Amino acid sequence: MTVSIVLFTSDLRLHDHPPLRAALDGSDAVVPLFVRDDAVADAGFTAPNRMAFLADCLTDLDAGLRDRGGRLIVRSGDVAAEVAKAAAETDADAVHIAAGVSAYAHRREERLRTALEADGRRLHVHDAVVTALAPGAVTPAASDHFAVFTPYHRQWDRQPLRDPAAAPRIVRVPDGVGSEAVPSRAEVSGVSEGLARGGEAEARKRLNAWLRGGIGAYEDRHDDLPGDATSRLSPHLHFGTLSPAELVRRARDAGGPGAEAFVRQVAWRDFHHQVLAARPDASAADYRTKHDRWRTEAEARDDIEAWREGRTGYPVVDAAMRQLRHEGWMHNRGRLLTASFLVKTLYVDWRVGARHFLDLLVDGDVANNQLNWQWMAGTGTDSRPNRVLNPLTQAKRYDPDGAYVRRWVPELAEIAGHAVHEPWKLQGLDRAACDYPDPIVDLSEGLARFKKARGLD
Repeated sequence: MTVSIVLFTSDLRLHDHPPLRAALDGSDAVVPLFVRDDAVADAGFTAPNRMAFLADCLTDLDAGLRDRGGRLIVRSGDVAAEVAKAAAETDADAVHIAAGVSAYAHRREERLRTALEADGRRLHVHDAVVTALAPGAVTPAASDHFAVFTPYHRQWDRQPLRDPAAAPRIVRVPDGVGSEAVPSRAEVSGVSEGLARGGEAEARKRLNAWLRGGIGAYEDRHDDLPGDATSRLSPHLHFGTLSPAELVRRARDAGGPGAEAFVRQVAWRDFHHQVLAARPDASAADYRTKHDRWRTEAEARDDIEAWREGRTGYPVVDAAMRQLRHEGWMHNRGRLLTASFLVKTLYVDWRVGARHFLDLLVDGDVANNQLNWQWMAGTGTDSRPNRVLNPLTQAKRYDPDGAYVRRWVPELAEIAGHAVHEPWKLQGLDRAACDYPDPIVDLSEGLARFKKARGLD
Protein backbone atom coordinates (compact mmCIF):
# COMPACT_ATOMS: atom_id res chain seq x y z
CA MET A 1 0.00 0.00 0.00
CA THR A 2 1.39 3.41 -0.98
CA VAL A 3 1.02 6.24 1.53
CA SER A 4 1.38 10.02 1.27
CA ILE A 5 1.20 12.70 3.94
CA VAL A 6 -0.67 15.97 3.55
CA LEU A 7 0.72 18.55 5.93
CA PHE A 8 -2.01 21.10 6.62
CA THR A 9 -0.82 24.58 7.57
CA SER A 10 -2.94 27.60 6.59
CA ASP A 11 -5.16 25.57 4.26
CA LEU A 12 -7.61 23.94 6.67
CA ARG A 13 -10.25 22.75 4.24
CA LEU A 14 -11.28 19.83 2.07
CA HIS A 15 -12.76 21.73 -0.89
CA ASP A 16 -10.37 22.83 -3.64
CA HIS A 17 -7.26 21.56 -1.87
CA PRO A 18 -4.51 20.75 -4.43
CA PRO A 19 -2.11 19.04 -1.97
CA LEU A 20 -4.85 16.71 -0.73
CA ARG A 21 -6.06 16.00 -4.26
CA ALA A 22 -2.52 15.18 -5.44
CA ALA A 23 -1.91 12.90 -2.46
CA LEU A 24 -5.18 11.04 -3.01
CA ASP A 25 -4.49 10.64 -6.72
CA GLY A 26 -1.00 9.27 -6.13
CA SER A 27 -1.44 6.96 -3.13
CA ASP A 28 -3.62 4.25 -1.70
CA ALA A 29 -3.86 6.00 1.68
CA VAL A 30 -3.23 9.47 3.05
CA VAL A 31 -2.16 10.81 6.43
CA PRO A 32 -3.87 14.20 6.97
CA LEU A 33 -1.43 15.77 9.43
CA PHE A 34 -1.39 19.00 11.41
CA VAL A 35 1.61 19.83 13.58
CA ARG A 36 1.28 22.27 16.45
CA ASP A 37 4.59 23.86 15.60
CA ASP A 38 6.87 24.85 18.49
CA ALA A 39 8.47 27.56 16.33
CA VAL A 40 5.15 29.38 15.96
CA ALA A 41 4.75 29.55 19.73
CA ASP A 42 8.39 30.53 20.24
CA ALA A 43 7.95 33.42 17.80
CA GLY A 44 4.98 34.76 19.75
CA PHE A 45 2.33 34.09 17.14
CA THR A 46 0.02 31.99 19.32
CA ALA A 47 -2.42 34.81 20.06
CA PRO A 48 -5.52 33.54 21.92
CA ASN A 49 -8.02 34.64 19.27
CA ARG A 50 -6.17 32.84 16.49
CA MET A 51 -5.63 29.76 18.65
CA ALA A 52 -9.35 29.57 19.44
CA PHE A 53 -10.31 30.02 15.79
CA LEU A 54 -7.67 27.45 14.81
CA ALA A 55 -9.18 24.97 17.26
CA ASP A 56 -12.57 25.44 15.60
CA CYS A 57 -10.97 24.90 12.18
CA LEU A 58 -9.18 21.72 13.23
CA THR A 59 -12.31 20.33 14.90
CA ASP A 60 -14.28 20.97 11.73
CA LEU A 61 -11.55 19.53 9.51
CA ASP A 62 -11.44 16.38 11.62
CA ALA A 63 -15.22 16.06 11.39
CA GLY A 64 -15.11 16.46 7.61
CA LEU A 65 -12.44 13.80 7.32
CA ARG A 66 -14.36 11.42 9.57
CA ASP A 67 -17.44 11.85 7.37
CA ARG A 68 -15.24 10.52 4.55
CA GLY A 69 -13.80 7.60 6.46
CA GLY A 70 -10.64 9.34 7.66
CA ARG A 71 -9.49 11.51 10.55
CA LEU A 72 -7.07 14.31 11.31
CA ILE A 73 -3.72 13.37 12.85
CA VAL A 74 -2.44 16.00 15.29
CA ARG A 75 1.11 16.14 16.59
CA SER A 76 3.10 18.76 18.53
CA GLY A 77 6.76 19.72 18.37
CA ASP A 78 9.35 20.52 15.73
CA VAL A 79 7.50 20.40 12.43
CA ALA A 80 10.28 18.78 10.38
CA ALA A 81 10.94 16.15 13.03
CA GLU A 82 7.26 15.33 13.49
CA VAL A 83 6.61 15.02 9.76
CA ALA A 84 9.68 12.81 9.30
CA LYS A 85 8.55 10.68 12.23
CA ALA A 86 5.03 10.27 10.80
CA ALA A 87 6.50 9.39 7.41
CA ALA A 88 8.71 6.71 8.96
CA GLU A 89 5.81 5.27 10.98
CA THR A 90 3.56 4.93 7.93
CA ASP A 91 6.27 4.30 5.31
CA ALA A 92 5.00 7.31 3.38
CA ASP A 93 7.06 8.07 0.32
CA ALA A 94 5.85 11.67 -0.22
CA VAL A 95 4.68 14.72 1.70
CA HIS A 96 2.45 17.39 0.15
CA ILE A 97 2.27 20.96 1.48
CA ALA A 98 0.94 24.33 0.36
CA ALA A 99 3.59 26.91 -0.48
CA GLY A 100 4.00 29.81 1.93
CA VAL A 101 5.52 33.26 1.41
CA SER A 102 7.05 34.25 4.74
CA ALA A 103 10.69 33.76 5.61
CA TYR A 104 9.62 31.15 8.14
CA ALA A 105 7.55 29.26 5.54
CA HIS A 106 10.58 29.13 3.24
CA ARG A 107 12.78 27.81 6.06
CA ARG A 108 10.13 25.24 6.95
CA GLU A 109 10.04 23.95 3.39
CA GLU A 110 13.82 23.62 3.26
CA ARG A 111 13.99 21.85 6.59
CA LEU A 112 11.22 19.48 5.56
CA ARG A 113 12.92 18.75 2.24
CA THR A 114 16.24 18.04 3.94
CA ALA A 115 14.71 15.77 6.58
CA LEU A 116 12.64 13.81 4.07
CA GLU A 117 15.32 13.42 1.41
CA ALA A 118 17.65 12.01 4.05
CA ASP A 119 15.20 9.10 4.28
CA GLY A 120 14.62 8.85 0.54
CA ARG A 121 11.25 10.61 0.62
CA ARG A 122 9.97 13.55 -1.46
CA LEU A 123 8.44 16.91 -0.60
CA HIS A 124 5.87 18.34 -3.03
CA VAL A 125 5.14 22.07 -2.59
CA HIS A 126 1.92 23.28 -4.21
CA ASP A 127 1.42 26.87 -5.36
CA ALA A 128 -1.81 28.91 -5.36
CA VAL A 129 -3.35 27.16 -2.37
CA VAL A 130 -3.36 30.02 0.14
CA THR A 131 -3.55 32.68 -2.60
CA ALA A 132 -5.58 32.86 -5.80
CA LEU A 133 -2.40 33.16 -7.88
CA ALA A 134 1.10 32.09 -6.90
CA PRO A 135 3.33 35.03 -5.86
CA GLY A 136 5.50 34.68 -8.97
CA ALA A 137 2.65 34.13 -11.42
CA VAL A 138 2.80 37.72 -12.69
CA THR A 139 5.93 39.88 -12.59
CA PRO A 140 7.02 43.13 -14.25
CA ALA A 141 9.67 43.10 -16.95
CA ALA A 142 12.51 44.43 -14.80
CA SER A 143 11.80 43.03 -11.33
CA ASP A 144 10.89 39.91 -9.43
CA HIS A 145 7.71 41.48 -8.04
CA PHE A 146 5.31 44.38 -8.44
CA ALA A 147 5.84 47.26 -6.02
CA VAL A 148 2.67 49.12 -7.09
CA PHE A 149 -0.78 47.58 -6.87
CA THR A 150 -2.53 48.99 -9.96
CA PRO A 151 -0.24 47.45 -12.63
CA TYR A 152 -0.13 44.25 -10.61
CA HIS A 153 -3.92 44.13 -10.53
CA ARG A 154 -4.20 44.69 -14.28
CA GLN A 155 -2.10 41.58 -14.95
CA TRP A 156 -3.55 39.58 -12.07
CA ASP A 157 -7.07 40.17 -13.31
CA ARG A 158 -6.26 38.67 -16.73
CA GLN A 159 -4.81 35.41 -15.42
CA PRO A 160 -6.83 32.19 -15.66
CA LEU A 161 -7.65 30.40 -12.44
CA ARG A 162 -7.86 26.66 -12.04
CA ASP A 163 -11.25 24.97 -11.84
CA PRO A 164 -11.99 24.44 -8.12
CA ALA A 165 -11.85 20.79 -7.12
CA ALA A 166 -14.68 19.23 -5.15
CA ALA A 167 -14.02 17.85 -1.69
CA PRO A 168 -13.01 14.16 -1.82
CA ARG A 169 -15.70 11.59 -1.19
CA ILE A 170 -13.39 9.11 0.59
CA VAL A 171 -10.16 9.65 2.54
CA ARG A 172 -8.47 6.45 3.61
CA VAL A 173 -6.04 6.82 6.53
CA PRO A 174 -3.62 4.00 7.47
CA ASP A 175 -4.58 2.08 10.58
CA GLY A 176 -2.79 2.69 13.85
CA VAL A 177 -1.42 6.19 13.24
CA GLY A 178 -1.11 7.89 16.62
CA SER A 179 -2.64 11.29 17.22
CA GLU A 180 -3.08 13.80 19.99
CA ALA A 181 -6.56 15.03 20.77
CA VAL A 182 -7.86 17.68 18.40
CA PRO A 183 -7.63 21.07 20.16
CA SER A 184 -10.78 22.69 21.53
CA ARG A 185 -11.65 26.37 21.78
CA ALA A 186 -12.57 25.74 25.44
CA GLU A 187 -8.88 25.10 26.18
CA VAL A 188 -7.87 28.64 25.16
CA SER A 189 -8.03 31.51 27.64
CA GLY A 190 -8.03 35.24 26.93
CA VAL A 191 -10.30 34.96 23.88
CA SER A 192 -12.25 38.02 22.72
CA GLU A 193 -15.86 37.78 23.83
CA GLY A 194 -17.29 38.35 20.36
CA LEU A 195 -14.89 36.16 18.38
CA ALA A 196 -16.55 34.48 15.41
CA ARG A 197 -16.61 30.72 14.91
CA GLY A 198 -14.05 29.06 12.67
CA GLY A 199 -14.09 26.04 10.38
CA GLU A 200 -14.80 25.20 6.76
CA ALA A 201 -18.50 24.55 7.32
CA GLU A 202 -18.90 28.02 8.84
CA ALA A 203 -16.80 29.54 6.04
CA ARG A 204 -18.91 28.05 3.29
CA LYS A 205 -22.12 29.03 5.04
CA ARG A 206 -20.88 32.61 5.33
CA LEU A 207 -19.67 32.65 1.73
CA ASN A 208 -23.01 31.45 0.39
CA ALA A 209 -24.87 34.08 2.40
CA TRP A 210 -22.46 36.77 1.18
CA LEU A 211 -22.92 35.82 -2.47
CA ARG A 212 -26.70 35.80 -2.07
CA GLY A 213 -27.17 38.97 -0.09
CA GLY A 214 -24.11 41.16 0.39
CA ILE A 215 -21.73 41.25 -2.53
CA GLY A 216 -24.03 43.22 -4.82
CA ALA A 217 -23.84 46.31 -2.60
CA TYR A 218 -20.17 45.96 -1.76
CA GLU A 219 -18.86 48.70 -4.06
CA ASP A 220 -21.18 51.28 -2.50
CA ARG A 221 -21.10 50.10 1.11
CA HIS A 222 -17.68 48.58 1.85
CA ASP A 223 -16.61 51.70 3.81
CA ASP A 224 -19.89 51.98 5.72
CA LEU A 225 -18.75 51.63 9.33
CA PRO A 226 -22.14 51.19 11.06
CA GLY A 227 -23.57 49.15 8.16
CA ASP A 228 -20.96 46.41 8.60
CA ALA A 229 -21.38 45.55 4.91
CA THR A 230 -18.13 43.65 4.37
CA SER A 231 -17.90 39.89 3.91
CA ARG A 232 -16.03 39.09 7.14
CA LEU A 233 -14.33 36.29 5.23
CA SER A 234 -10.78 37.43 6.01
CA PRO A 235 -10.32 35.02 8.97
CA HIS A 236 -11.34 32.14 6.71
CA LEU A 237 -8.88 33.21 4.04
CA HIS A 238 -6.16 33.48 6.67
CA PHE A 239 -6.75 29.94 7.95
CA GLY A 240 -7.52 28.58 4.51
CA THR A 241 -11.00 27.32 5.30
CA LEU A 242 -11.92 28.97 1.99
CA SER A 243 -10.01 28.65 -1.27
CA PRO A 244 -9.09 32.09 -2.66
CA ALA A 245 -9.29 30.71 -6.20
CA GLU A 246 -12.79 29.37 -5.63
CA LEU A 247 -13.81 32.61 -3.92
CA VAL A 248 -12.70 34.70 -6.91
CA ARG A 249 -14.42 32.39 -9.39
CA ARG A 250 -17.71 32.42 -7.50
CA ALA A 251 -17.60 36.20 -7.04
CA ARG A 252 -16.99 36.68 -10.75
CA ASP A 253 -19.89 34.35 -11.47
CA ALA A 254 -22.09 36.59 -9.31
CA GLY A 255 -20.98 39.54 -11.45
CA GLY A 256 -21.62 43.25 -11.15
CA PRO A 257 -19.72 46.23 -9.73
CA GLY A 258 -19.91 44.87 -6.19
CA ALA A 259 -18.28 41.61 -7.19
CA GLU A 260 -15.59 43.45 -9.14
CA ALA A 261 -14.79 45.62 -6.12
CA PHE A 262 -14.68 42.55 -3.86
CA VAL A 263 -12.37 40.62 -6.20
CA ARG A 264 -10.08 43.64 -6.20
CA GLN A 265 -9.70 43.20 -2.43
CA VAL A 266 -8.69 39.57 -2.94
CA ALA A 267 -6.12 40.85 -5.45
CA TRP A 268 -4.75 43.20 -2.77
CA ARG A 269 -4.23 40.15 -0.55
CA ASP A 270 -2.32 38.36 -3.33
CA PHE A 271 -0.35 41.56 -3.99
CA HIS A 272 0.90 41.69 -0.42
CA HIS A 273 1.84 38.02 -0.53
CA GLN A 274 3.95 38.53 -3.65
CA VAL A 275 5.68 41.54 -2.06
CA LEU A 276 6.54 39.54 1.06
CA ALA A 277 7.63 36.51 -0.98
CA ALA A 278 10.17 38.74 -2.75
CA ARG A 279 11.10 40.81 0.29
CA PRO A 280 10.71 38.67 3.43
CA ASP A 281 12.48 41.31 5.51
CA ALA A 282 9.50 43.64 4.98
CA SER A 283 7.81 41.83 7.85
CA ALA A 284 9.99 43.84 10.23
CA ALA A 285 11.96 46.40 8.19
CA ASP A 286 10.77 49.36 6.13
CA TYR A 287 10.06 48.36 2.54
CA ARG A 288 10.92 51.92 1.49
CA THR A 289 12.49 53.80 4.33
CA LYS A 290 11.63 57.44 5.04
CA HIS A 291 14.38 57.56 7.68
CA ASP A 292 11.78 58.20 10.34
CA ARG A 293 12.86 58.89 13.87
CA TRP A 294 9.71 57.60 15.47
CA ARG A 295 8.85 58.54 19.02
CA THR A 296 10.14 55.75 21.23
CA GLU A 297 7.77 53.55 23.17
CA ALA A 298 9.06 55.20 26.35
CA GLU A 299 8.38 58.70 25.00
CA ALA A 300 4.92 57.80 23.71
CA ARG A 301 3.93 55.30 26.41
CA ASP A 302 0.77 57.11 27.56
CA ASP A 303 -0.38 57.84 23.99
CA ILE A 304 0.19 54.23 22.93
CA GLU A 305 -1.74 52.92 25.92
CA ALA A 306 -4.63 55.29 25.24
CA TRP A 307 -4.69 54.12 21.61
CA ARG A 308 -4.69 50.45 22.61
CA GLU A 309 -7.47 50.95 25.15
CA GLY A 310 -9.67 53.08 22.91
CA ARG A 311 -9.32 56.20 25.08
CA THR A 312 -7.72 58.68 22.66
CA GLY A 313 -10.58 61.17 22.86
CA TYR A 314 -11.39 60.68 19.18
CA PRO A 315 -14.56 58.56 19.24
CA VAL A 316 -14.26 56.89 15.82
CA VAL A 317 -10.68 55.80 16.59
CA ASP A 318 -11.74 54.51 19.98
CA ALA A 319 -14.77 52.70 18.58
CA ALA A 320 -12.59 50.79 16.11
CA MET A 321 -10.04 49.87 18.78
CA ARG A 322 -12.77 48.60 21.07
CA GLN A 323 -14.30 46.57 18.26
CA LEU A 324 -10.89 44.97 17.80
CA ARG A 325 -10.66 44.02 21.45
CA HIS A 326 -14.22 42.68 21.62
CA GLU A 327 -14.36 40.76 18.33
CA GLY A 328 -10.74 40.09 17.40
CA TRP A 329 -11.65 41.77 14.13
CA MET A 330 -11.97 45.33 12.86
CA HIS A 331 -13.71 46.93 9.90
CA ASN A 332 -11.19 47.72 7.16
CA ARG A 333 -11.94 51.45 7.23
CA GLY A 334 -11.33 51.34 10.96
CA ARG A 335 -7.97 49.65 10.40
CA LEU A 336 -6.90 52.44 8.06
CA LEU A 337 -7.90 55.32 10.30
CA THR A 338 -6.58 53.80 13.56
CA ALA A 339 -3.26 53.03 11.84
CA SER A 340 -3.01 56.53 10.40
CA PHE A 341 -3.73 58.00 13.82
CA LEU A 342 -0.95 56.00 15.48
CA VAL A 343 1.79 56.42 12.89
CA LYS A 344 1.01 59.85 11.46
CA THR A 345 -0.86 61.80 14.17
CA LEU A 346 0.96 60.29 17.17
CA TYR A 347 4.12 59.56 15.15
CA VAL A 348 4.67 56.11 16.69
CA ASP A 349 6.57 53.35 14.88
CA TRP A 350 4.29 51.21 12.70
CA ARG A 351 5.76 48.06 14.26
CA VAL A 352 4.14 48.97 17.60
CA GLY A 353 0.72 49.04 15.97
CA ALA A 354 1.36 45.95 13.88
CA ARG A 355 2.31 43.99 16.98
CA HIS A 356 -0.87 45.02 18.82
CA PHE A 357 -3.01 44.06 15.85
CA LEU A 358 -1.29 40.66 15.65
CA ASP A 359 -1.98 40.16 19.34
CA LEU A 360 -5.73 40.47 18.74
CA LEU A 361 -6.68 40.03 15.08
CA VAL A 362 -8.07 36.61 14.23
CA ASP A 363 -7.07 37.24 10.61
CA GLY A 364 -3.66 38.68 11.51
CA ASP A 365 -0.94 37.37 9.23
CA VAL A 366 2.51 38.64 8.39
CA ALA A 367 1.86 39.55 4.75
CA ASN A 368 -1.35 41.52 5.09
CA ASN A 369 -0.95 42.93 8.57
CA GLN A 370 2.63 44.13 8.25
CA LEU A 371 2.34 45.44 4.70
CA ASN A 372 -0.94 47.21 5.34
CA TRP A 373 0.69 48.90 8.33
CA GLN A 374 3.63 49.87 6.14
CA TRP A 375 1.24 51.18 3.50
CA MET A 376 -0.38 53.45 6.07
CA ALA A 377 2.96 54.48 7.57
CA GLY A 378 4.21 55.53 4.15
CA THR A 379 7.13 53.10 4.32
CA GLY A 380 5.48 50.50 2.08
CA THR A 381 3.92 50.48 -1.36
CA ASP A 382 1.62 53.52 -1.05
CA SER A 383 2.23 55.99 -3.87
CA ARG A 384 1.18 58.80 -1.49
CA PRO A 385 3.39 58.00 1.51
CA ASN A 386 2.63 61.21 3.38
CA ARG A 387 -1.17 60.99 3.34
CA VAL A 388 -2.80 61.53 6.74
CA LEU A 389 -6.36 60.43 7.48
CA ASN A 390 -8.16 63.02 9.62
CA PRO A 391 -10.32 61.05 12.08
CA LEU A 392 -13.01 63.73 12.19
CA THR A 393 -13.32 63.88 8.42
CA GLN A 394 -13.32 60.09 8.26
CA ALA A 395 -15.98 59.85 10.97
CA LYS A 396 -18.31 62.33 9.30
CA ARG A 397 -17.91 60.58 5.96
CA TYR A 398 -18.17 56.93 7.01
CA ASP A 399 -20.22 57.18 10.23
CA PRO A 400 -22.26 60.31 9.53
CA ASP A 401 -24.90 59.81 12.22
CA GLY A 402 -22.49 58.31 14.77
CA ALA A 403 -24.16 54.90 14.99
CA TYR A 404 -20.82 53.05 14.87
CA VAL A 405 -19.40 55.19 17.65
CA ARG A 406 -22.46 54.76 19.86
CA ARG A 407 -22.29 50.98 19.36
CA TRP A 408 -18.72 50.69 20.63
CA VAL A 409 -18.32 53.71 22.94
CA PRO A 410 -21.35 53.38 25.21
CA GLU A 411 -20.38 56.34 27.38
CA LEU A 412 -21.30 58.51 24.38
CA ALA A 413 -24.52 56.66 23.55
CA GLU A 414 -26.79 59.51 24.65
CA ILE A 415 -25.22 62.07 22.31
CA ALA A 416 -27.40 62.38 19.24
CA GLY A 417 -26.29 62.71 15.64
CA HIS A 418 -22.86 63.68 14.38
CA ALA A 419 -22.14 65.66 17.58
CA VAL A 420 -20.99 62.34 19.04
CA HIS A 421 -17.77 62.69 17.04
CA GLU A 422 -16.68 65.82 18.94
CA PRO A 423 -17.80 65.37 22.56
CA TRP A 424 -15.22 67.88 23.80
CA LYS A 425 -17.42 70.60 22.28
CA LEU A 426 -20.30 69.81 24.62
CA GLN A 427 -21.02 72.43 27.25
CA GLY A 428 -21.54 72.38 31.00
CA LEU A 429 -23.43 69.46 32.46
CA ASP A 430 -23.64 67.67 29.12
CA ARG A 431 -19.85 67.45 28.98
CA ALA A 432 -19.55 66.62 32.66
CA ALA A 433 -21.95 63.71 32.23
CA CYS A 434 -19.61 62.01 29.74
CA ASP A 435 -16.98 59.76 31.31
CA TYR A 436 -14.83 60.18 28.24
CA PRO A 437 -11.41 61.82 27.86
CA ASP A 438 -10.49 64.94 25.95
CA PRO A 439 -8.33 64.33 22.86
CA ILE A 440 -4.79 63.22 23.72
CA VAL A 441 -3.40 65.32 20.87
CA ASP A 442 -4.58 68.27 18.83
CA LEU A 443 -4.87 67.16 15.22
CA SER A 444 -3.10 70.23 13.89
CA GLU A 445 -0.22 69.73 16.31
CA GLY A 446 0.06 66.08 15.35
CA LEU A 447 0.10 66.98 11.67
CA ALA A 448 2.75 69.64 12.22
CA ARG A 449 4.95 67.17 14.11
CA PHE A 450 4.63 64.60 11.33
CA LYS A 451 5.43 67.11 8.59
CA LYS A 452 8.47 68.34 10.47
CA ALA A 453 9.69 64.78 11.01
CA ARG A 454 9.31 64.00 7.30
CA GLY A 455 10.84 67.32 6.23
CA LEU A 456 7.57 68.50 4.71
CA ASP A 457 7.14 71.75 6.68
